[in-house]
Amino acid sequence: MDHAGTATIHPGWLRITHWINAVAVVIMVLSGWRIYNASPIFAFSFPAGITLGGWLGGAIQWHFAAMWLLAVNGLVYLALNLLTGRLRSKFFPLSISGLLQDIKAALRGHLAHDDLRHYNTVQKTAYLLVMVDVIVLVLSGLVVWKSVQFPLLRELMGGYDSARVVHFLAMAFIVLFFIVHVGMVALVPRTLVAMLRGH
Repeated sequence: MDHAGTATIHPGWLRITHWINAVAVVIMVLSGWRIYNASPIFAFSFPAGITLGGWLGGAIQWHFAAMWLLAVNGLVYLALNLLTGRLRSKFFPLSISGLLQDIKAALRGHLAHDDLRHYNTVQKTAYLLVMVDVIVLVLSGLVVWKSVQFPLLRELMGGYDSARVVHFLAMAFIVLFFIVHVGMVALVPRTLVAMLRGH
């Protein structure tokens, strides 16, 4: 649908679920860092000033609230992408050769962003990977939260301690994606306008 002579790039449902997902992920990451600090996996902790929750109990409350928001909103996002055909039309086909060409173009600063209605191969791959990553985050989080209730899932992840590592690495990936994503938006501000206005 056109608005004021311009083509719609992102429908309303996509923009709403995108921003809800973004808020939920930020809350989960910041509260998750506070939870991590209570029992670190590695030999470092996150500065308290960049965490959320104030203390372990508060961080857990924030984390669980955002978890349900992310899970429900994420399911709505995936369902609408599938039902509208957007997942297939926007993210496929994919090819290794196309990905390598786009990576080379990105490294030279020549990655195409002329038509915001179409994703380049790097974008397609990154968005699909982050969708899978959120699923891994939720599943590994279930093991960390309710290990006894999900014995098969726990064993598939190599046990409780391994699930904690998986959860941490999945979090690290989504933070990296967020940093790169924001960086790309800074380079191509039109993408932010499109995600806010839809066209």
